Amino acid sequence: MDIEALKYPIGKFERQASIDQETRAELISVIKSFPQRLTTVVMELSEEQIDTPYRPEGWTIRQVVHHTADSHVNSYVRFRWAMTEDTPMIKAYDEKEWAELPDAKNAPIKFSLNLLKSIHARWTLLLERMTVDDFSRELGHPEWKNNLSLDDMLQLYSWHCTHHLAHITSLMERKGW
Repeated sequence: MDIEALKYPIGKFERQASIDQETRAELISVIKSFPQRLTTVVMELSEEQIDTPYRPEGWTIRQVVHHTADSHVNSYVRFRWAMTEDTPMIKAYDEKEWAELPDAKNAPIKFSLNLLKSIHARWTLLLERMTVDDFSRELGHPEWKNNLSLDDMLQLYSWHCTHHLAHITSLMERKGW
């Protein structure tokens, strides 16, 4: 199978220049439902399966689960910064290095599943109460050329949920699990 298809089973992220309230609500729904959808997918996997990479030289399912928790905690904080500061420059982190830390490689996935459940509950509460003007607020990132609006971030993290869930489900399909 093509390595790009394994890396991007739902395709690469494509930002829409503008989104309406209906689309915004759909994106929020993806973020809201992600912890339960992920838990449902991984809860019956064995430790051996959890320690299987989703692609050659890729992260294991364990690392993917822990990565989503790391990433979504950072995103939640970024939303809060953008809501309370004028175009904050956020702190970047090396997600590949974080995925190689001992907790990401060895901790039970239930730790991150529980964290995701809590973070997403708070994040969703924030998202559902934001105004159209709130979603136009922006933040900067030291590695990005342009600032991103919170609408952009909403699109990115909705995609991120589906992207990593597809890493796991496509592996399960290929393995017949």
